[in-house]
Amino acid sequence: MFRYAVPLFAASILATPIAAAEIQIPVTGPVVELTVTESVKAKPDIATISTGVTRIAPTAIEAMRLNAEQMTAVIARIKTLGIAEDDIQTSGIQLFAQNEYSEREQRAVFRGYMASNRVNVILRKVDDAGRLLDALVAAGATDINGPEFALEDNKGALAQARKAAVRQATEQAREYASAAGYSNVRLLEINETVSSQPPPMPYVRAEVQNAAAKVTPVEPGLVSNAVTVTVKYEMTGR
Repeated sequence: MFRYAVPLFAASILATPIAAAEIQIPVTGPVVELTVTESVKAKPDIATISTGVTRIAPTAIEAMRLNAEQMTAVIARIKTLGIAEDDIQTSGIQLFAQNEYSEREQRAVFRGYMASNRVNVILRKVDDAGRLLDALVAAGATDINGPEFALEDNKGALAQARKAAVRQATEQAREYASAAGYSNVRLLEINETVSSQPPPMPYVRAEVQNAAAKVTPVEPGLVSNAVTVTVKYEMTGR
């Protein structure tokens, strides 16, 4: 896409005070704007698993009591696996009435109260994900979601992706400039979007053989750390 001289704002990635005056860069040549995405894949070093307990009882007090009893056992089991308290965080507690529509009575009928309690668990030994899942179920967990794999510190991976994205954008801009009869380009603006993409949700399966359950298979795969840059260059050297 080509565009002739327009006022351009300073690069958004520059640290500027709030309410600072806009910086305008004068241009005399045509401007090319490109969007490039580069990603770096790496082996994950943490996994997050969401788990919890859901119980139903005739009264709200009973539902909460049963839920608390079972959830206490689940959290205690998590801690025995060597997971620190700081890596266990309650993500939500809910209590609500259960009503089901009765075809016979043609109305909603009260069935009791449902209480749920969920926690997010950060696992720092990703190879233990399968054993953790099995331990959660054995301890009484009724709800499990995950694992979601990630890099705890992805700064290095993002730095690689950022450099690759800018390099690719510059090469493309120079190709456009050459095709238009210009010899070089001048960087005017960079905008960045960062995303970390976990691998597809692993297939979790429990198998029973010779009356003994195997460890639930979980494959961490690789996580993708991507940087998308939108850059503007002025064509120079006519």
